[in-house]
Amino acid sequence: MDTIFALATAQGRAGVAVIRISGPQAFVCATALCGSLPNPRQAGVRALLDSDGSLLDQALVLAFQGPNSFTGEDVVELHLHGSIAVVSAVLRRLGEGDARLAEPGEFTRRALENDKMDLAQVEGLGDLIASETEGQRRQAQRIFEGALGQKIEAWRTNLIRAASLIEVTIDFADEDVPVDVTQEVSALLLSVRTDVENELNGFAAAERIRTGFEIAIIGPPNAGKSTLLNALAKRDAAITSERAGTTRDVIEVRMDLDGYAVTLLDTAGLRDGADEIEATGIERAVSRANASDLRIFLMEPDEIVPVASQDDDIFVAPKADARTDDVPAVSGKTGQGIPELITLVSRALSSKTQSAGLATHARHRDAMQMSLTALDAAVEWIGHGPDHYDIAAEEIRSSIRSLESLVGRIGVENLLDEIFSSFCLGK
Repeated sequence: MDTIFALATAQGRAGVAVIRISGPQAFVCATALCGSLPNPRQAGVRALLDSDGSLLDQALVLAFQGPNSFTGEDVVELHLHGSIAVVSAVLRRLGEGDARLAEPGEFTRRALENDKMDLAQVEGLGDLIASETEGQRRQAQRIFEGALGQKIEAWRTNLIRAASLIEVTIDFADEDVPVDVTQEVSALLLSVRTDVENELNGFAAAERIRTGFEIAIIGPPNAGKSTLLNALAKRDAAITSERAGTTRDVIEVRMDLDGYAVTLLDTAGLRDGADEIEATGIERAVSRANASDLRIFLMEPDEIVPVASQDDDIFVAPKADARTDDVPAVSGKTGQGIPELITLVSRALSSKTQSAGLATHARHRDAMQMSLTALDAAVEWIGHGPDHYDIAAEEIRSSIRSLESLVGRIGVENLLDEIFSSFCLGK
């Protein structure tokens, strides 16, 4: 494979910039630049020289000998001063040698091809880099560390065992193998099916952690919805006015709310008798509120709005600073009740995420659903007796392939290995 290089840190001026080199000629290219390399996995300061011997920079250099590196290849990292001019000069110098500039994502792709990561981990890495909140970071870190891959491997192992038992019954009936494997195979399939179904049930919550929750603030006109939005966002995101009907469209603000990625929606005040433009805004408000993950009803206890509430929705009265009753209330103007409201929102979101699984992308959901469908078919065919074991075995293999597609592993040798190791059929 080609030797590649690229800036591994963000573009622009910074305190430190890291350039990564990976491939069979990584050590050669780096040596041409800095004269000598430190021992693998040990850092050393080196002078980086241009082709004419002039100094480009003083850099901290680290060498990683394959396969003990991120990509599985020989890798060198150059930690430079983060000057735009310095980075450009070093990249230009590397381009004069036997290396080429890496394509987007090529380092991670090589890590995948060299079995340093699976597909789910690659997605976890992408989510980790894109994470904005603590909840997103924790979720992405678990997947990047291989938690989903480990779970899939456990399911895969059980399915391979089930398939091997059926294959032995079909192809090696005269050998000393169990005659009736139905009970063990059914138990294995049921175990995997239950786990996959539980993971699918947690997909919606896990996806929401990754993409963020939508929370709609709804209520009648002039209740202080826009002021509350601004208070939560800690900036003037929405225009506020004493005049009713100021908000005509849905205003969205993305924010980190107690560790959760949240899009707050400031909606038009819900009332009858509005003009045509405001009526359109009210229609959109109702639609977005109904589709939101959580709703904050900012209104008096006796008021009615055309939005159906759900069990975990939050009800607070407006203008807490001017109230004398004991009704739970909030004031975006003074901040009174804001901490308590954030606590209520956090609890509601925490309740929604308790069932979150490790499947976070639509690809994960679709593959698991296909695996589950094949498992159901396998169980049905096994129930028809040994004469249909060949069809059941194919359905199990189909289920395995669906799971393997999640992590990018497709192979049949494991099935053969299980047969021969378990039943000593090589005699």
